[in-house]
Amino acid sequence: MPGWLKKQMSNAFYHKDKYQIKMLNQCWFFYKKEY
Repeated sequence: MPGWLKKQMSNAFYHKDKYQIKMLNQCWFFYKKEY
């Protein structure tokens, strides 16, 4: 997992931002599929 995504993830979890967590998860799955 790239550093920027890890930072965003921990930030979202820290703020308990469910919407952002969901969005980042989709981002990550898309990223994994592409690379």
